[in-house]
Amino acid sequence: MRVCLSVLGLSLIAVVSHAAEPVEIGARLEPLFDGFLIEEMTGDVALKVHQPVPQEVVFVTDKPWEGNTCAYYSIFQDGDLYRMYYRGSHFDEQTRKATHREVTCYAESTDGINWTKPELGLFEFEGSKANNIILDGLGTHCFVAFKDMNPDCDPQAKYKGISRGRPEGKKGLYVFQSPDGIRWELMADEPVITEGAFDSQNLAFWDAVTGQYVDYHRYFANGVRAISMCTSDDFLHWTEPVPLTYPGQPHQHLYTNAIRPYPRAPHIRIGFPTRFLPEHEQVEPVFMSSRDGLTFHRFNDAVIPQSAPEDRDGNRSNYMTNGLLSLPGNDREYSVYATEAYYTGPDSRVRRFTYRVDGFASAHAGTDGGTLTTKPLTFDGSKLVINYAAGEAGNVQVELLQEDGTPAPGYELAAAPSLTGDEIAQAVTWTGKDNVSELKGKPVQIRFHLKNADLYSLRFQD
Repeated sequence: MRVCLSVLGLSLIAVVSHAAEPVEIGARLEPLFDGFLIEEMTGDVALKVHQPVPQEVVFVTDKPWEGNTCAYYSIFQDGDLYRMYYRGSHFDEQTRKATHREVTCYAESTDGINWTKPELGLFEFEGSKANNIILDGLGTHCFVAFKDMNPDCDPQAKYKGISRGRPEGKKGLYVFQSPDGIRWELMADEPVITEGAFDSQNLAFWDAVTGQYVDYHRYFANGVRAISMCTSDDFLHWTEPVPLTYPGQPHQHLYTNAIRPYPRAPHIRIGFPTRFLPEHEQVEPVFMSSRDGLTFHRFNDAVIPQSAPEDRDGNRSNYMTNGLLSLPGNDREYSVYATEAYYTGPDSRVRRFTYRVDGFASAHAGTDGGTLTTKPLTFDGSKLVINYAAGEAGNVQVELLQEDGTPAPGYELAAAPSLTGDEIAQAVTWTGKDNVSELKGKPVQIRFHLKNADLYSLRFQD
């Protein structure tokens, strides 16, 4: 049964699964970020969140208009160029005052690792326009930019931005437009979203799946930092905000959400919200995902712990940036970025971290092993392709089950080879069979036998 839902302007197609109705996955990638496809896990198998691998420091805020409280980075790919937007600011801990006004700055890179700060000549700072400032005044506290992929977008608004106004001005989020990502102007003189609390990174993007602009911003729920969502058809008129929910998870401080559609599976949104720990005045990012934009499966373990290198255990020194990049020549990994050394400066820093593709979470099997069985599903394609990694003495085997739960002839466990090693796109075969087309359109279940291994994603394709 396919059910069309409309949640405050967010049109979604939900697939309801029950015994008589298989989940239709077609040829789309299905990462194991949640339990959506899982009917049963047995033995030593459970969903596990993963931490990215620390890499090099890629950015240091050492210019006079930057400083130790630079923050709220947004990074995205634009053709062969990577663009970065961030706040330039500095705080004197002895006087407990900012040493200069906040400005919005811009940097760019061709590889996502080496960044330049172009002298744009747009705004004056201490008598010179030789700087990379792209916004001064309204909106500079937490400006977020993105490239608008709406096919009907006005070329003069090909890049869009969103940010709160001045504290002494009207409360709310203002929206901006730019033809080149460098020169910006307001799209409206008044804030377009006014319900919430906006003194941190609030973001927006175009969602090609729902055909709408989506905003996620901060608010307070009974004194606790929280996140809400609203949508728009034109980036100017927005629905009333709706709070996010996290079934089964504790009510914790969450903000600076870093939510986006996952590029390899855009029907799923992922986020790296900041969890604030009030007892220590510290922050740490966690991972979550959603299939409707409002209800999120959230893991409790921090993805970048305070012990990750380095200088992340201070007050507000461990924010994930708003960005997920695929770097040139590397289709096996995503790069994410996180801040460090906030307040401790004279500068602050941004460090790169890497995940394997689809590697934010997995079905993880320990050395005792176990199974994961999917719900009944239908597919399009001739091959089953999986992303997995097996550790020492570990392996993965796959069998396909018919509608009555018995093994499909030719796809039994006995015919399944033992998959070892580490592959992001391994086509599954069985003895004498490398094609599953005969099962296309028929309800099947996939049963994975896992031992000391991680299963990250699956898909059927030609």
